[in-house]
Amino acid sequence: MLPSPSRSAGLVLVFAASVLSLVRPGQAAPMGLGPVDSYPAAIQQTRQAAEAVLSHAGKESCLRGKLTNALLKLSASCSAAGRQGGACELADRAIVVTPWSVPFMETTSRALLDAAETPDSSAP
Repeated sequence: MLPSPSRSAGLVLVFAASVLSLVRPGQAAPMGLGPVDSYPAAIQQTRQAAEAVLSHAGKESCLRGKLTNALLKLSASCSAAGRQGGACELADRAIVVTPWSVPFMETTSRALLDAAETPDSSAP
């Protein structure tokens, strides 16, 4: 019996998150994400994606992709920089949730914007 599409997607995200945790800054990230961004660049991209979600600036599927990509990059940059907590923890928790409803994306976006404004106490 084949797993359900949402379960398969969840497993892919869990796998992606675990692989991304092995990447260092400047290295190419797996799954076509390109090089690992610096933490400030990843936070900026995450802010932009969160603001796009909250302003409904695009189709739902595009916003979901934009937010997913930003969170995967944020998770990779956090792992590479040894950061924990705040926006890093939020990204790690959100990327394994499936499926993403609009209310989930909006709640996550608000929380990310709040977390991105709070200084990260685990910064190296």
